[in-house]
Amino acid sequence: MPTLLHIDSSADLAHSRSRALTAAFADAWRARGKEYTVVRRDLHVDQLPHLETSALHWAAADRTDDEVVAPADDARRQEVMDELLGADVVVVGAPLYNYTVPSTLKAWIDRVHVPGVLAGDVQPLAGRPVVTVVSRGATYDAGTPTEGWDHGSPVLQLILGTALGMKPYPITVSATLADRLPDLAPLADHAAAEFADARTTLERLAATLG
Repeated sequence: MPTLLHIDSSADLAHSRSRALTAAFADAWRARGKEYTVVRRDLHVDQLPHLETSALHWAAADRTDDEVVAPADDARRQEVMDELLGADVVVVGAPLYNYTVPSTLKAWIDRVHVPGVLAGDVQPLAGRPVVTVVSRGATYDAGTPTEGWDHGSPVLQLILGTALGMKPYPITVSATLADRLPDLAPLADHAAAEFADARTTLERLAATLG
């Protein structure tokens, strides 16, 4: 039974562009047939705690004798990893907060980036499709003063693509605050067109991946 893991991290439950786009992907996935199931993880509504101990960075066999992890904490990490391992396709909504991913998403990343289990020389997720939807309030085009200020997209590529070996499909929309910030208002039409194009691309990917 093909399974999509649908992850959101936006704190905006009403107007989030990233949520709207991941929802479009999930809807197109379900439209393929009743056997296409979705597992939902909303990292803002049901937040994971930050790592209880640095020992959780390591596989149990790689911990030192004095690194002790509570069974409940190990179980929580295992639940998150099993959820990821059980997905045929993953879609991640990642708005840019202060130029990087939300802390709620970082808490999830910290529980799946485990060398020797999911990352590094052992990559059971190698080649698994992961669609990353990054929404950015402003613009970070080449040649502009803010070029290079997007530190969220590289994190997702590095962790999911390089460390875990998944196959990323990055989708980015910008100027999402054009309807709110006067300085960005001239970009409103461009932002709307970019959003529409992203939605079309996501629906096409949802109909073909997996």
